[in-house]
Amino acid sequence: MLNISGISEGFVLDHIQAGMSLKIYHDLGLDKLDCTVAIIKNARSSKMGTKDIIKVECSIDALDLDILGFIDHNITVNIIKGDTIVEKRKLHLPKQVKNVIRCKNPRCITSIEQELDQIFILTDKEHAVYRCKYCEEKFRSLK
Repeated sequence: MLNISGISEGFVLDHIQAGMSLKIYHDLGLDKLDCTVAIIKNARSSKMGTKDIIKVECSIDALDLDILGFIDHNITVNIIKGDTIVEKRKLHLPKQVKNVIRCKNPRCITSIEQELDQIFILTDKEHAVYRCKYCEEKFRSLK
């Protein structure tokens, strides 16, 4: 059995769909943080069969929960202080995502005006559908 030690201060991203941890690591910019990060892939899970886990030994303030909620709102965020889980945060689909995904419509103003923010609005929560703020191009959630 593999043993990964706990962390005393930081956060743990749990219930990540197996195989998604490296994508989340890069999308959240964890590679740019100057702190300890442990990625556990394909851990056994009674709920999911297998899952990934990311343990980060730094402040939760460094994490954009909207991006994480957009990637997979079923991930659990455990906040750890003094070797103890002090809070569990459930994620939700954000109403809007900014500069996370790009509009695929070649006629969209964001294709011409490169400095314009890429903004997508949640239009169908049940099916996790987002639409470009400018041209209404549809984007389905990554999950």
